[in-house]
Amino acid sequence: MAKAKTEDMTDGGTGGGTDGAAGGATDAGQAAAAGQAAAAGPGVESVLGYEQARDELIEVVRSLEAGGTTLEESLALWERGEELAKVCRHWLEGARARLDAALAEESGES
Repeated sequence: MAKAKTEDMTDGGTGGGTDGAAGGATDAGQAAAAGQAAAAGPGVESVLGYEQARDELIEVVRSLEAGGTTLEESLALWERGEELAKVCRHWLEGARARLDAALAEESGES
């Protein structure tokens, strides 16, 4: 099953639902599989945009807060959450650098 999720991830899927209606063990299992897929294949994170990573991170947190998962699923969710947070940080740092460069350029032209 994790192999199928790996294929979903490379096709641009996020591994977890974003509608917020399902919740619980189904999302936990999907997010756990997504975490395994990310660990298995480098470069998966590079296809995630900020909004995708943020939305999936929200679902991971909801799944962890809801409970009802095994220890192994919880650990996989936690690891996936850490990876997603890293992706979000990367995007935000890039945005900050672009803003700083634009502000420096603007102040240099004045």
